[in-house]
Amino acid sequence: MGQLHLPPGHRPGPPPHPPDDPNQSNLEAEVEIEGVVARIVYENSENGYVVARMSVKGLPDLVTFVGSLLAVSPGETVRVTGHWVEDRRFGPQVRVTLCETILPSTVETIEVYLGSGLIPGIGPEFAKRLVQAFGGDTLRIIDRQPERLRAVPGIGPKRARQIRDAWNERRSVHSVMLFLQGCGVTPSQAVKIFKEYGGRAASVVRDNPYRLAEDITGIGFQTADRVARQIGIAADAPARVEAGLLHTLNAAGGEGHMFLDRARLAEDAARLLNVAPALLDDGITRLVATERMVIEGDACFASLMHAAERGCADGFKRLLRTPCEPVPIQVEKALLWVEKLKGIELSPSQRDAIRRGVETKVLVITGGPGTGKTTVLNSLLAILEKKGLSFVLAAPTGRAAKRMEAATGRDARTLHRLLEYSPNNGQFQRDEENPIDTDMVVVDEASMIDAQLMNSLLAAIPSFARLLLVGDVDQLPSVGPGNVLFDVIASGLVPVVRLETVFRQADGSGIIENAHRINRGEMPDFNDTDFVLIERNDPAAALETIVEVVARRIPARFGLDPVRDIQVLSPMRRGEAGVENINAALKAALNPDGTPVPRREFGVGDKVMQLRNNYDLDVFNGDTGVITLVDADAGELQVAFDDQRQVIYPFEEADNLTLAYCATVHKSQGSEYPAVVLSFLPQHYMMLQRNVLYTAITRGKRLVVIVGSRKALAMALRNSRLSHRNTRLAERLKNV
Repeated sequence: MGQLHLPPGHRPGPPPHPPDDPNQSNLEAEVEIEGVVARIVYENSENGYVVARMSVKGLPDLVTFVGSLLAVSPGETVRVTGHWVEDRRFGPQVRVTLCETILPSTVETIEVYLGSGLIPGIGPEFAKRLVQAFGGDTLRIIDRQPERLRAVPGIGPKRARQIRDAWNERRSVHSVMLFLQGCGVTPSQAVKIFKEYGGRAASVVRDNPYRLAEDITGIGFQTADRVARQIGIAADAPARVEAGLLHTLNAAGGEGHMFLDRARLAEDAARLLNVAPALLDDGITRLVATERMVIEGDACFASLMHAAERGCADGFKRLLRTPCEPVPIQVEKALLWVEKLKGIELSPSQRDAIRRGVETKVLVITGGPGTGKTTVLNSLLAILEKKGLSFVLAAPTGRAAKRMEAATGRDARTLHRLLEYSPNNGQFQRDEENPIDTDMVVVDEASMIDAQLMNSLLAAIPSFARLLLVGDVDQLPSVGPGNVLFDVIASGLVPVVRLETVFRQADGSGIIENAHRINRGEMPDFNDTDFVLIERNDPAAALETIVEVVARRIPARFGLDPVRDIQVLSPMRRGEAGVENINAALKAALNPDGTPVPRREFGVGDKVMQLRNNYDLDVFNGDTGVITLVDADAGELQVAFDDQRQVIYPFEEADNLTLAYCATVHKSQGSEYPAVVLSFLPQHYMMLQRNVLYTAITRGKRLVVIVGSRKALAMALRNSRLSHRNTRLAERLKNV
């Protein structure tokens, strides 16, 4: 019934157990096992992840095997290659890296195979009849002479055709999956490829493997290039050159750029591809001809980036040129009314902001913490509400939307929910043809909005509606490409109100006071209540101190939960006091024994962060939560996010999670935490910038602790130069 191939040193018998490793990451030597699939324990139809058990000749117990294994069914004989791992709850199992289906060869196994329901139209009774009629040739007859099936009692033309079609489809699936895995892609990637292209997958990959990088999430240029080498694509092939150029532009987008100068594009792509410059020129020409690249002067845009930036400019132009219904209101009386209603006294700049909010079609309100942005927004909304205007409130992230709700007392949602993103077609349902039904759109944390999202938002705002963007332009720009809020302000086209007077907690908050000192380039005033400096110059000593502060000192003094209430930030991922090392140290201190997710660095009880938008699961880049359950048998884990959502992840989606006891400053944008601990050392010199320090400390609500050196702080305060991003939105808006 099959064979068990053990690595050298193992004696025949029950499956060997690997060392008891708390992270389940120590794998034994690769093994090959052949057997008959007895049952499917769990199957995720979306990503092909399967937990199954097989019967192996010579073993008394069924062997569990897990992995991305599209179309594996009971009764099939399979040969799997993989590694033994020890699951603490479910025992030994094989994590599969390659799976091959082997057709059964004996009359008995053929009958079991066909009778399993594997092929529609054949059940146990017809399986018996077929084997009685054709014996060991049954599968060959189905494959090559399906017309002979009609000789079996009960099988007419329709059923024979049904059996033939189902058989052909199944053989196609197995053939394609085997081809893909033979090209060097992982089983999970092979599943994604098959789901994208179906039976055409093999021909698509043979024709142009670089399509994988363009069409399939999670497969980049490096993977596609590895596949190309496997199937013999030449290093100077046009498809490889074009893919390398597009990859170079996309990589620049990851650094915030909308375009690259032609010379820089050629230089970076040549380094990646190691081909002659003339081939790059030809590749650029082909990309422009096929509308995958747009060139303006020396600026080379990927077509999507160019469309996004042009769309932003056109969207602002459309809104500004279309008049809106004037609000029937005497503004000065309204200001007095709202002051009485809220029990406040508005400053001149706040009154000006509200006045412009009533009178202006598009407006930007910017200012640092404590400058009264929320007071202005609540006052403006109260006035507009009183006059019957409708409005919607939104923010780029779930955390920011939740903060907006708490600050305004009104419903707020993420921009993706406002625009009604559909995972089915990968599109926003709100657009020019189906605009948002409102008189006004109000967006908080506008500095986080990249060019593509802003383009989609503007397209969905009806021409008669108003737009109010609220944000702090001194924070870091968006993670995605573009620098939209900065460019809009720099263009001079849109009215801007800058709030500079500090109101909130002006007398009592070291955080607020020091945020503004930092923004002016001044050294902070530290205290021992809410803005603390623990001086450490050595990264190893800083790491040890961070663990001590998070695990013991802050919880003991302030009563804060070290996992849910304290967020450690670092400017950089690498280094002894960078994100990765701090995460490992804090996990060891706070949660060393949580049931692990197989082959991952995290487990039950760990704080994790989502790394990219996943619309199927309704989780977004930067969302944080705590793992509450790991079910190895079902191949799933559960995360309780900060907004109380409980989300089930298939193990294959765990690649999009990472430990989040510590995060980069960039990843913290739009969030606030009861306490922030910031690692800030001279070794982080690449990211010692004033806006990085400013963004980090403004994430803390009650407490900020900086573990680092005054030298690093001084370096950041002197470095007020903003990281340059290649954008042309400000120029486009100036030309409107």
